[in-house]
Amino acid sequence: MSQHKGNQMRNLIYAINVSLDGCCDHTKMIPPDEEVFSEYYTQMLREADLTIYGRKTYQLMVPYWPDVAKDPSSTKADIEFAAAFDSLNKVVFSRSLDIAEDKNTRIVRTDLRDEILKLKEQPGGNILTGGVSIPSQLIELGLVDEYHFVVHPIIAGEGRRLMEGVSLPESLQLKLVESKVFKSGCVALRYLKP
Repeated sequence: MSQHKGNQMRNLIYAINVSLDGCCDHTKMIPPDEEVFSEYYTQMLREADLTIYGRKTYQLMVPYWPDVAKDPSSTKADIEFAAAFDSLNKVVFSRSLDIAEDKNTRIVRTDLRDEILKLKEQPGGNILTGGVSIPSQLIELGLVDEYHFVVHPIIAGEGRRLMEGVSLPESLQLKLVESKVFKSGCVALRYLKP
């Protein structure tokens, strides 16, 4: 995606892994293969310069990925993803997190809508968000511009569901603009909000 230009606001992208039955609990997924990491996830991170998380998702990602970036026994795909992730600025919305474990992280306790609108107006690349709680709130507020789903060829049967608890005034019709099938059977889908 392009950088912020003129009066155009930065894109806020919701990216998440999901099973065929809508489960987005990371513990129920098969680990993504190197092809998905190198051709999809890492590229998406390189087109962004900011990530938005709630405390739970942030604590899943940090210190895990910064540690992978420093571990020479990690796979090449993991190291590339970890380095791209580690270089991003991060904003964590939390009332309980006292200290960020990452040098590029800022903890925010103010209004989600106001802060996101300010961030979208700033110059820069794409803004990524992941997890469930914060993205669900952003979707309800109408602030998400793109949806990137990687559908895994698994039926989880249980676990937290995508968009569980999201309340919209009306259905949100999205436009499919890109899809890619990976050898592992994972399918990456990219949707835009009209």
